[in-house]
Amino acid sequence: MPDHYDRVNVKQKPDWLKIKLHSDKEFASVAQIVQQHKLHTICDSGKCPNKAECWSRKTATFMVLGDVCTRGCRFCATATGRPLPIDAGEPERVARSIALMELRHAVITSVTRDDLADGGAAHWARVIEAVRAQNPHTTIEVLIPDFGGDEERLNTVLAARPDITGHNIETVERLTPLVRSRASYRTSLGVLRHIALQGAVAKSGIMVGLGETRDEVLRALDDLREAGASIVTLGQYLRPTRTHVEVAEYVTPETFEFYRTEALVRGFAHVASGPMVRSSYLAEQALANIAGQSSVNIKNESR
Repeated sequence: MPDHYDRVNVKQKPDWLKIKLHSDKEFASVAQIVQQHKLHTICDSGKCPNKAECWSRKTATFMVLGDVCTRGCRFCATATGRPLPIDAGEPERVARSIALMELRHAVITSVTRDDLADGGAAHWARVIEAVRAQNPHTTIEVLIPDFGGDEERLNTVLAARPDITGHNIETVERLTPLVRSRASYRTSLGVLRHIALQGAVAKSGIMVGLGETRDEVLRALDDLREAGASIVTLGQYLRPTRTHVEVAEYVTPETFEFYRTEALVRGFAHVASGPMVRSSYLAEQALANIAGQSSVNIKNESR
């Protein structure tokens, strides 16, 4: 394995990043449910390249606490600014939508709400409780903000007992100040460590292609394992708009396979590594793999 990525022309996306658009009744059904229940999804707000595929499989990643974030990370397409007040009816609508989609595994994320006294932790707990009440057989995965590293806020969310609790470090330590807003690499590791110490399943994700080195990615994997994370995802950073940080390089599928192997050697129970992998992509596979202490390689072919 070389000490650098195989160089790929960043002016033109390689074939392995080309996706097939979907337009079918399942996609339309998800779109209708989201619209009727006035919900937000990271699929839309984050301009996720897997939206068409996931919605055609009748699944979506719900985003609570509004669609305006108080932070402005240079990699993220979600709007930043002054958010609206909390929508008290949101938990029930999210729960009802999950029931209508008949999801066996639900993934929920949120914007960061530094404007709220508790960062939105109590609302998070209400969402999880509502989903559990209406969908007792659905496993729940949450992707939470750092809550400023406040353990009391984290405990409020964890007390609702989600099946998987994720928090992304997003990138390697050196690049964190360049692409993340008001976020600290070490704070994020502390969040994951606290999640794991409470006996919960901790998950995190890394974007590559931002200019990191191979050794920096491996060091980040070591840091995540030391913090107690048992699930990790690695995917290619894609620039959502011209105002966001540029792609430094397109990482080859072979390099993603290398990272997958290295992560498994380090003891992760589940690893999803590939160009099109995102935190919530095929997330339901993680629970089965944790149960069997095995991992699958998510293929990222053009679909």
